[in-house]
Amino acid sequence: MLLAGCEGDLSTLAPAGPVAQGMANLWWAMFWGALAIFLFMMALFLLLMFRPDMGRNTPAYRWIIWGGLVFPVPVLLLVTGVALWQGERALGGTAPDRIEAEAQMWFWRFSYPGTGMPDSIDVMHMPAGRDVEIVVTSPDVIHSFWIPRLGGKIDAIPGHANTIVLHADEPGEFGGVCAEYCGIGHIDMSFTAVAHADWPAEAQ
Repeated sequence: MLLAGCEGDLSTLAPAGPVAQGMANLWWAMFWGALAIFLFMMALFLLLMFRPDMGRNTPAYRWIIWGGLVFPVPVLLLVTGVALWQGERALGGTAPDRIEAEAQMWFWRFSYPGTGMPDSIDVMHMPAGRDVEIVVTSPDVIHSFWIPRLGGKIDAIPGHANTIVLHADEPGEFGGVCAEYCGIGHIDMSFTAVAHADWPAEAQ
């Protein structure tokens, strides 16, 4: 019941691609690491509540070494290692399939160079089962391109093109949003990514 809110179309904990899966793995590593430290500290607190003599008889340096270094540091190093590992995987690179995403106040325009597909508004068609490079731009203000179930977010900056490589494991529809406040229409600046098994034929 506690994790019921972690599902849904915009949940980073319901990954549908390798980049999003790596980010979900990092989230869980941070969660379990934080929980381990919290439980350890609560156990010490309860122990000293019921055995105050133990605290008085233990030198302060032992509390510092064991409670502040020996237990937390390995946990934090483990979480940091997972973060660096997953971060390198999330950087991506280039892909043969390319989609241009232009963010405007307050909608998204998607173009598909070399496919013969017409531009689409607020619906991004993409292939399933392979990497696709998204080139994100903006003609007005800063926006942010984000499909939580497929991967990380990247800003759409006026006068600059940013790229992100995403991958949908299977055909389906995935919610996307502008993750940067961009004015009064920001709340409605969402879109849908549709992954097709036969792309671009199915999308035309």
